[in-house]
Amino acid sequence: MGLNQQKYRYQALDLSVRIGPLTLKNPLIAASGCFGYGVEYAELVDLAALGGVAVKGLFLNEREGHPPTRIVETPAGMLNAIGLQGIGVRRFVDEKLPELRARGATVIVNVCGTTLDEYAEVSRILSDAEGVAAIELNISCPNIKEGGIQFGCSLVGTHDVVSAVRKVSRLPLIPKLTPNVADVSSFARAAEEAGADAVSLVNTFLAMVIDVETRRPKISNVVGGLSGPAIRPIAVRMVYECRQRVKIPIIGIGGIADARDVLEFMIAGANAVQVGTANFVDPLIWPKLLSGLTHYMERHNIERIADLVGTLDTRARDQEWIAS
Repeated sequence: MGLNQQKYRYQALDLSVRIGPLTLKNPLIAASGCFGYGVEYAELVDLAALGGVAVKGLFLNEREGHPPTRIVETPAGMLNAIGLQGIGVRRFVDEKLPELRARGATVIVNVCGTTLDEYAEVSRILSDAEGVAAIELNISCPNIKEGGIQFGCSLVGTHDVVSAVRKVSRLPLIPKLTPNVADVSSFARAAEEAGADAVSLVNTFLAMVIDVETRRPKISNVVGGLSGPAIRPIAVRMVYECRQRVKIPIIGIGGIADARDVLEFMIAGANAVQVGTANFVDPLIWPKLLSGLTHYMERHNIERIADLVGTLDTRARDQEWIAS
């Protein structure tokens, strides 16, 4: 059953969620880096039926990224070091954005930078373009040495990037946080204080895979970012921790493969989620996720999926433990 065929089932259920000033029709967002620029999936997926499409990261200019090998499969996951290859913001606005706009996609643009000025300039260009719904600030990619994660691993740097972009853009700002820090919730708090409308977390975990026969790294960059189901329990924990520290919306990311995974993130405190690595396994995952969410809502008599956010009941578990 396709996304459009399922719409009649949703009339009595409210799947919409709010991310700051932005309202999404459902909590499912295609994750940046795993969905191209969105147009690549347009013949398989009704982009307008998704909550949002977070497009591949954009610098001011085109970028080649790292040489092959750049992706390797791992148990319950994937290691990548693409190096943020991209066409640059101006080509995106000219070549990709018109089709996304025509297909009715809610476009969230992942913005990259090596300096504060680059983050600001890319964001300014996007803010002047028709059809961009929000900006996701990539301050967490572990696969490049300049900019990016250097800002995201510093509380001051995180605050500075958000502040710099806030001055040039009225679009909703969503810093994408790294898990490669001691306390990710403090970074969520720094982003909130700087004017972020929401945060997304987590980006990939820094990791390594070695070919034992050659005793060489399996990817050219030596280390890369680990994604997929292997990281999901850690990502859920980090979302929960951030929910305790900030009031702004949270977008949960990390290893979502079915509807129960989506629900787990939302109950932990995520207002919406991004689905990434699963796109490589099953490009048609979206109607399955929506069907699973609606079945859950029907079984639990939940009319608004937003009512699930942050409803984790830790006291009941504590009481059961004490009673035993």
